[in-house]
Amino acid sequence: MGQPKALLPWMGKALVEYQLKQLGASRVEGVAVVLGHEAGAVMGRVAGRMGVKVVENRGYERGRASSVVAGVGAVPECAKGILILNVDQPRPWWLIDEVVNGHLRGKEKISIPVYGGRRGHPTVLDRSLREEMLKITEEGLGLKEVVRRDRRRVGYVEVSSSLVYLDMNTLQEYREGLGRMGEFEGYGTA
Repeated sequence: MGQPKALLPWMGKALVEYQLKQLGASRVEGVAVVLGHEAGAVMGRVAGRMGVKVVENRGYERGRASSVVAGVGAVPECAKGILILNVDQPRPWWLIDEVVNGHLRGKEKISIPVYGGRRGHPTVLDRSLREEMLKITEEGLGLKEVVRRDRRRVGYVEVSSSLVYLDMNTLQEYREGLGRMGEFEGYGTA
């Protein structure tokens, strides 16, 4: 992308700032932001925010699983659940709440949002899975390792928007995401 994804412009601010604002407007009670590559460049956008814990993953080169482990390690053991959301998957607060509310209504330990029969993000996991999450590896496919261990504990939350699919791993996907900004606007973005 030519710069850290977290600093890409998104709806008038850096992508990480947008996502923190949306998480802050949602029913999520605490946020752990994991910084890796070029952490110093992103730190100024996240440090000192109320309810946000900043965790630096110095081993980010080992892959995404190491960042998930770092973030989960920063979540208090008393948390009801853990929502995993990558910065390149921007979600408005109301969509985050749809997933969280569906998880809290359900009986499964893992909740995955679904729109039109297709799975998306973010995933919510029960606190009882915290220790399993702390043991994930790249070789074990990260969180998929926890999800696939026992499919009976996975539930699907029907949501109202295809925005659960938005994932920007390439410049083309980022441009397409920007083109879908209208879906974010007018739907109660904070």
